[in-house]
Amino acid sequence: MNFFRNDILENLKMAMDTLRMNKMRSFLTVLGVVIGVWTVMAIASIISGIDYAVTKQIESIGTNSIFVTKTERGVRFGPPTREERMRKPLSYEDAISLGELPSVSVSTPILNITNDFFGRKLVVKSSGKESAAVVLQGVTPDYEQTGIWVMSAGRFFTKSENDSREEVCVIGGSVAEQFFPMLNPLDKMLTIGGREFRVIGVLEKREQLFGGGEGSNDQNNIIFMPFSLAQKLKPRADDVYITVVAKPGMLTQALDEVTGQLRIRRQVLFDQPNNFGLATADGIISTFRSITFGVALAMVVISSVGLMVGGIGVMNIMLVSVTERTREIGIRKAIGGRRRDILWQFLIEAMTLTGMGGLIGLGIGWLTTLLIRMVVPSYVPLWAPIAGFVSSVGIGLVFGLWPAWKAARLDPIVALRYE
Repeated sequence: MNFFRNDILENLKMAMDTLRMNKMRSFLTVLGVVIGVWTVMAIASIISGIDYAVTKQIESIGTNSIFVTKTERGVRFGPPTREERMRKPLSYEDAISLGELPSVSVSTPILNITNDFFGRKLVVKSSGKESAAVVLQGVTPDYEQTGIWVMSAGRFFTKSENDSREEVCVIGGSVAEQFFPMLNPLDKMLTIGGREFRVIGVLEKREQLFGGGEGSNDQNNIIFMPFSLAQKLKPRADDVYITVVAKPGMLTQALDEVTGQLRIRRQVLFDQPNNFGLATADGIISTFRSITFGVALAMVVISSVGLMVGGIGVMNIMLVSVTERTREIGIRKAIGGRRRDILWQFLIEAMTLTGMGGLIGLGIGWLTTLLIRMVVPSYVPLWAPIAGFVSSVGIGLVFGLWPAWKAARLDPIVALRYE
């Protein structure tokens, strides 16, 4: 065992000496390996960072939450089908009935009135400023209990204010900054769709993926008002969806009960599929991960082309090296070198060559991750550098095998006579 280890160390030393004597040639040979490993590192850091950020953000809306919509949520290709367009809309009464289920703690309807009945944006005005990009939603007082938002100042509206259609509202952090910079927004007035609303609460700003966006892409650019008043501003509205919060440890039971209740209320036959959509935080995360996995797999396959190119370059240069060192091989065989010794000499040289390329690629990948982190959330998972280095060494083993075998099979007499 000690003899074998010493033999490996001797071959490794010889390989390093060869690389030092041909620095530029060695680097150009493994450039493809460097690019391939670098790409794997960059892709892994971006995908892992985005996955972490999205997971954290989705979980912030509640791991016990169930989102009920008229159509299925998720990635869609093409417009809704005719059957989906013809579905009966969800209603306030649906939300109330779901709130009576044994496994449900909160069920609240949400009415989006950002656009009026004719599709026009409702404009928000105050102190000479106006915006048509604020998201406007009508909710019941129970919405505060979902835990999706946290109050930073003031309060949420009460049941009596909802029942009497009081013109009060709760605003997001971005709305407060836009309309009331350097001021306390509480008790200030906002004009929404031509009606005066008094601000009674301000929501704590939520961290956003990629730093968020502007206008309606900013989730903090939102205003909540009493559900009954929202219905008055947008009569005959059919874009209601429902947020249901299950009791602790009863999410699965709540899903079954909500499904059964809605199928009964919407008169779905036992052999027909649901004519509504249900989504949970775990379900949304799983859908997102299935997409990112496909993207990551495609990118890794593309980056593997760089590794293959590097491997072909290594095989080519090792064949040249075998030819250049034919006499050296003959001398080593003449003084007792076995085929196995020659085979390992060139295999270790090839693996050292690609392994060094892998280390360079890892170093560039780490620097790239630090740069990427300035734009999007990113971190390097433990498997990425391990996989990058192992694959780079593996490329040397696979593509160095033929040149090493060719060197090992050289006839020592013919090799000694080679000029």
